[in-house]
Amino acid sequence: MLILGLESSCDETAAALVTGDRRVLAHKLAGQEAAHRPFGGVVPEIAARAHVEVLGPLVEAALAEADVTLADVDAIAATAGPGLIGGVMVGLVTGKALALASGKPLVAVNHLEGHALSPRLADPDLGFPYLLLLVSGGHCQILLVEGPGAYRRLATTIDDAAGEAFDKTAKLLGLGFPGGPAVERAAALGNARAVPLPRPLVGSAEPHFSFAGLKSAVSRARDAGTWAAEDIAASFQAAVVDCLIDRTRRALNRVPTITALVVAGGVAANGAVRAALEGLARDHALRFVAPPLWLCTDNAAMIAWAGAERFAAGMVDPLDAPARARWPLDGDAEKVRGAGVKA
Repeated sequence: MLILGLESSCDETAAALVTGDRRVLAHKLAGQEAAHRPFGGVVPEIAARAHVEVLGPLVEAALAEADVTLADVDAIAATAGPGLIGGVMVGLVTGKALALASGKPLVAVNHLEGHALSPRLADPDLGFPYLLLLVSGGHCQILLVEGPGAYRRLATTIDDAAGEAFDKTAKLLGLGFPGGPAVERAAALGNARAVPLPRPLVGSAEPHFSFAGLKSAVSRARDAGTWAAEDIAASFQAAVVDCLIDRTRRALNRVPTITALVVAGGVAANGAVRAALEGLARDHALRFVAPPLWLCTDNAAMIAWAGAERFAAGMVDPLDAPARARWPLDGDAEKVRGAGVKA
């Protein structure tokens, strides 16, 4: 089985070819950091235009690198949401065009499912069910992953995601863009105990998350002029880690037998987060699984792999499959009191 995957949900444009036995034959990615850096964040219109310009050439380059043609592909998987709707439409329409022209099936992939299943691309021994902490720029959730298309949400953020908090902190402290890696670099030079920052919802009964108050506390700490940016960054990172561990521990006490504790999403690339979660898994006598760093951030290999898992299960989509700005993995999950649209 050979799947072509397309990703364009935010500011990374990517195309990849992945086989059913987990070989990544090609992966091409074009970032947009230089275009968005002057604004300190992703500008949706700029992102969408960049996707239009580079996605076609990336597909051609991926096919050439793998030494295959579109006729050799079994299905085409494209991110259909959630994400910045302009970018999502570029990738999905491209996928539909390629599917129509080649007569191949289309698999409309939920970007979050790409993250959720990406650890299985890197680790063939990871079986279902597993508990997933999904932490990215737009989402912070804990999910019981039972198989492709089968997710039970146990927790979500009631306001901001952890990755969004990293980005906002980097902007507040003038650390640069992208924010996550910038904060981690600064934190390595600072004192994590220097600044008294809150741990929102830590100790509460429900395993949900909240990071809006932590962002506000970082802003106040900066305005106080008492602490160095590196100390604020280190203290902020420590607070996020404490929140993630406390909330995940709470969720672990609510699930049946699982095969592993898994982390995925852009924030999963943070070394402090990975180390703390590995310790938590050890405390619960669980395997800890995290994808390699290149699979944590947005990429097309994870979309191709999610497409492969869904295609193998007989899940294909019509050519009128919609692009979605919002698309929960667990559509039956109850809305969390106080949560916004992202939850």
